[in-house]
Amino acid sequence: MMGTAERHRESGGEQQHREMADQRPPLWVEEPARRRRLPDPVRTAAVRAVIIVALTLVQAMVAFLAALAGSWLSFPMVLSSVASTVVATWGVLDVWVTRQVWNQRNGVVSMPSSTARRLRRERRRARRETRALARGKGRIHGRSGPGQLSHP
Repeated sequence: MMGTAERHRESGGEQQHREMADQRPPLWVEEPARRRRLPDPVRTAAVRAVIIVALTLVQAMVAFLAALAGSWLSFPMVLSSVASTVVATWGVLDVWVTRQVWNQRNGVVSMPSSTARRLRRERRRARRETRALARGKGRIHGRSGPGQLSHP
């Protein structure tokens, strides 16, 4: 059976533990992504390429170990490793081609900087002119006429 002093010590320890837990930083902190997420078709091709390359590396390692052991399996494994290397190369090229196609269809429209600069300059000039016209309509021009507010 616990005495009152032991209960007091336990509750004090729990309280101290809670205070320490409140002072600790959170376990999970959201950080903004450094780069945008890959488009779905590109990501699918990349995952497929990683799996193919990983299987090819495992197959090449097994072929190498079988050759060291002098197994009859080494020759078929080496031949299939060569074929797998061709497939893995195709998989990596597929990622590159898929990414290029996606960028051409949905990506940023590529323009030379001089063209883009000229277009920005024209847009800026048009905005300034519309603002100047809007400001000009609100002002009173001339000294005589119906818009005159006071006499000289």
